[in-house]
Amino acid sequence: MESFFQQLALPWIGAAFLLSGVVIAVVGTILTGVVDRLADRTRLGEAISGGLMLGATTSLPDIVVSASAAASGHAELAVSNALGGIAVQTVFLVMADIAYRRANLEHAAASLTNLFSATLLIMLLATSLLAATGPEMALWAIHPATPALFVIYLLVQRMAARHRDDPAWYPAETRETVPDEPEARNVRASLAGLWLRFAGAALTVAVAGYVVAQSGITLTEKTGLSSSLVGVMFTGFTTSCAELVVAIAAVRRGALTLAVGGVIGGNAFDALLIPISDLAYREGSVYHALPDRPMFLMAVTILMTTVLLLGLLRRQRRGIANIGFEGSIVLLLYAGMVAYLVFS
Repeated sequence: MESFFQQLALPWIGAAFLLSGVVIAVVGTILTGVVDRLADRTRLGEAISGGLMLGATTSLPDIVVSASAAASGHAELAVSNALGGIAVQTVFLVMADIAYRRANLEHAAASLTNLFSATLLIMLLATSLLAATGPEMALWAIHPATPALFVIYLLVQRMAARHRDDPAWYPAETRETVPDEPEARNVRASLAGLWLRFAGAALTVAVAGYVVAQSGITLTEKTGLSSSLVGVMFTGFTTSCAELVVAIAAVRRGALTLAVGGVIGGNAFDALLIPISDLAYREGSVYHALPDRPMFLMAVTILMTTVLLLGLLRRQRRGIANIGFEGSIVLLLYAGMVAYLVFS
C-alpha cells in the first residue's frame, strides 16, 4: 500500500521540500536567540551551548530523515543525508564568514571548545569510514563501531567541558577577537520560559524533518536519482537551512563563538546520524550496505573538516573576499563533490 507521500505528484513533493525548509529556517532564527540567552543564563558559554543545545536541536530534522530512511531500507540515503548535511553546513559557515565584514570569522571567534568539536568530528567520520571499509561484522545487525562512536562523542564532550573551565591552552586575543561574555539582560531572563520556547522550537523542526524524510524517500523512488545525490542536494540541504540562518543570525547578534560552535558542534552531532542509521537499519550493518559514493562523501567531509580545523588553528585575519584560505578550499571541495555526484 502506497504511503501518503508516494501518492503525491513530483511538484507537490517539491513544495513539501520548500515549505519544510522555510519552517526549519524560520524556527532556526528563533532558536538562535533562545540558545544565546540560555548560554548566558546557564553560564555554559556560547561554544558549548552552540555545540550541544543548538547543534543537537538543528540536527533533529536530520535525525528524523536518516532514521526514517534507514528503517525503510534506504541505507545510502540515510548516510548520504548525514554527510551532505555536514558538508553543506561547513559551506554555510563560510557564508557566515562572508557576512562578517570585520575579519575572518575563524579568527574572531577563537575558542578551545570549537577546536575540540572539529577534532571530534574528524574522529567520528574516520571511525565510520574505518567501519565501512573494514571486515564485515555485526551483532544483532549492529556494527561494533556504533556503540564506540557514541562513547567517543561523550568522552570528547566531557573533555571539552572540563578544559573550558581550566584550559591548558589559550587563543591569543587581538583587536578583532570578540570575547564570549554574558549579557546582563540574558542572565536575568526566566529559565523556565527559555526552556519552554526551546522545546517548542525543537518539536517544530522535528516534524518538519519527518516531512523532508518522507519526501526524500519518495523522490528517490519516483525519479531514479541516486540516493547520495538526493541526500546531499535535497534532504541534506533542506534540513540544514536552520544552520545557515542560525549562523548568520548569530553573527549579526555579535555571538560569533555561538555561530562557529553551532555549525561545528552540529556537524559533530550529525556524524552520530551514521550510528543512529545503523540502529534503525534492520537488514544488517548499515556500514556494509553502502556503495562507493557515500565512502567518497565521507572522505571529502573529513578533508573539509581538516581544512576548517587548520583555519581555526592558523586564524588568518583576512583573505580573498574577506574569508580565510580555509573558506576558499572548502568551497572548492564542496563544488567538486557536487560535480562528482551529478556526473558520476
